[in-house]
Amino acid sequence: MKTKRYVNDENFIAGMTMKDETELENNNMALHACENPENIIINRKKLATSLQCDLASFVCANQTHSANFHKVTLSDIGRGSEQLETAIQDTDALYTYEPNIVLCSFTADCVPIIFHNEKTGLIGVIHSGWGGTVKEITTKLFKHLKQVEQCDPKEFSVQIGAALSQEKFEVDEDVYLKFKDLGYADEFMYFNDKTNKYHIDNQLTVKKQLELTGIPVDQITIDRTCTYKDPNGFSYREDRQCGRHLSFIMRKS
Repeated sequence: MKTKRYVNDENFIAGMTMKDETELENNNMALHACENPENIIINRKKLATSLQCDLASFVCANQTHSANFHKVTLSDIGRGSEQLETAIQDTDALYTYEPNIVLCSFTADCVPIIFHNEKTGLIGVIHSGWGGTVKEITTKLFKHLKQVEQCDPKEFSVQIGAALSQEKFEVDEDVYLKFKDLGYADEFMYFNDKTNKYHIDNQLTVKKQLELTGIPVDQITIDRTCTYKDPNGFSYREDRQCGRHLSFIMRKS
């Protein structure tokens, strides 16, 4: 099973599953975009085994490109792990202080954000497609963590996972204007005269949002793998029937 491991130390393990032609449905991890749910359960169980935990430890959300987030508690363990119906509804970011829970986020071009706080043990995942980015889901979640959870932004380490590259993320003026209205994304966009399309770097826009919330730039890492161009990537732009990557993080007890 192809998996990127972004963090793997005595306290945290985090990473992102990749497309793998040797696995069922190319290692698709999404129940909402699959041929056979049983295949997805098998793939997820393999991931759980590699993380030395059970699939019942996974927590998944029903992502809707919202700016909604959810604090995961012990009562949420297992939600969405084997059935779509039990997933946390209308939510695109999860965080928790609880150990031995695997927080999950699903993407196929959208930007996955995985983060942890070494001092408090808080972990989280964010799904930020262009809709989530212009709604500033990342900004809103970290403001909440500062104000409600009393977190210090300087204590976070953040990984931005593989996503659609600027070259392949071309949009019309309506989307461009939404990014322009943010007021800080101009340097991450350009216009292609030949195609009359705008190209946006969603990863760098998210990185800017993280910086603006006070996270030190040297504590933000970006995986610049393009999910469209890389053969190990699932790309919705390339194939509307594609599977999904699963970005994950767990704090070890």
